[in-house]
Amino acid sequence: MNLFNVYPLYDITPVKAKGSYLWDKNGVEYLDLYGGHAVISIGHSHPYYVEKLTEQLQNIGFYSNSVNIPLQSELAEKLGKLSGCEEYDLFLCNSGAEANENALKVASFFNGRKKVIAFTKAFHGRTAGAVAVTDNKAIVAPVNYDEHVTFLPFNDAETLTANVTEETCAVIIEGIQGVGGINVASDEFLKAAREACDKTGAILILDSVQCGYGRSGKFFSHQFSGIKPDLITTAKGMGNGFPIGGVFIAPKFKAKHGMLGTTFGGNHLACAAAVAVLDVMKEEALIENAAKMGEYLFEKLSKLEGIKELRGRGLMIGIEFEQPVDKIRDSLLFEHHIFCGYAGKHTLRLLPSLAITQKECDTFLQALEEVISVTA
Repeated sequence: MNLFNVYPLYDITPVKAKGSYLWDKNGVEYLDLYGGHAVISIGHSHPYYVEKLTEQLQNIGFYSNSVNIPLQSELAEKLGKLSGCEEYDLFLCNSGAEANENALKVASFFNGRKKVIAFTKAFHGRTAGAVAVTDNKAIVAPVNYDEHVTFLPFNDAETLTANVTEETCAVIIEGIQGVGGINVASDEFLKAAREACDKTGAILILDSVQCGYGRSGKFFSHQFSGIKPDLITTAKGMGNGFPIGGVFIAPKFKAKHGMLGTTFGGNHLACAAAVAVLDVMKEEALIENAAKMGEYLFEKLSKLEGIKELRGRGLMIGIEFEQPVDKIRDSLLFEHHIFCGYAGKHTLRLLPSLAITQKECDTFLQALEEVISVTA
């Protein structure tokens, strides 16, 4: 049997990772400024994280949600405190797509509606409901019903206000678009969404799968605007590599048995991983570090020649160039051994560990300056 060939792969085989570094099978060291799509939040193989997962695995790794799992309550309590969202309830699942699926279901259960407003360049996942609100027809299969979705211009508050009606089930917004190019939702836009939903009874969903978990310099990027969504989805950085996702559910929604469900969501190992992440984030002040290092990178990048535009917040950074970014990205990877991502043809995407140091930032900045001088 062969693997189903859907991923274009670099000819690199990582076999070890520590902090912000990877080593391949040949012993080559790489600086990781991408974290596997923003998944690595506290650094690779953090000793406390490894200890807590090992300890949990030696006791019990999994049982279903038909029994008490105290780690779930510990996770919810610590997550509520660190995020400033203690009034919400938490539903645990396995991924960002699954979190968005469940958020859309909760919204539709609540108001009995089915029309959803999403936005240009949105990416919310690849499962049926999530992909329907994703602005990429290439990954929407004929079986994925999407006639109920209207796509509006991102960050256009006036158009948003005009289109949210009493028929709208939900408005789903990424606080910072990741795949779409590191586009930050403005305070005006988010406030307009909150007001339009309040006026019409629509549900406001903030997709914080990539831009959440401290990456922006606050726990959730929408917290800069002061709004409170009805539902917040999270995943990537939540488990530092162990699959886990969640939905923050406001008090107005009432749970009933069977309303939502999952086999693997909230299992013992996943919760141990997520609790360890929160403990490290708090103990090492990683949200504050994300704000500090993000500010440092923005300041230094703004002085480099050849950059068209900088976008983002904290350690979610988009660097746009006039020319296609593939040569820059490949040169950073194969010549300077630095992992970065991209968003579209012209934007380099940085999603490093929240524990990144100034020295590691400087290594990247020096390499990028050299690459720009050659490729410009």
